[in-house]
Amino acid sequence: MDYKKLKIETTAVTRNLFALENETGSIYESIMIISKRANQIAMEIKEDLQRESEQFTSVIDNLEEVFENREQIELAKMYESLPKATLIALNEFQNRKVYHRRGMGSQNIQ
Repeated sequence: MDYKKLKIETTAVTRNLFALENETGSIYESIMIISKRANQIAMEIKEDLQRESEQFTSVIDNLEEVFENREQIELAKMYESLPKATLIALNEFQNRKVYHRRGMGSQNIQ
């Protein structure tokens, strides 16, 4: 998923816990689903950043290259400006884009 194009609010917002609870019947289960999805998203972002930063690694690094690598600085700023993985996961959960199941029965949120 392209997290760079998401329009998610990055400021603190009060959440309606009852709305989260209504999705699964338990606020704790909803929080666990959101946290597991946030971990998945964080890993995807980390792997994507590592892939993109490999372009900048060279066999011989001298001091001037470290301080003047503008592209690497721009890449870092772009990743820092992304919304946190928990906010992305919460947004996906609220928009029913997360698939989860419980025990023998399953619930599909798409």
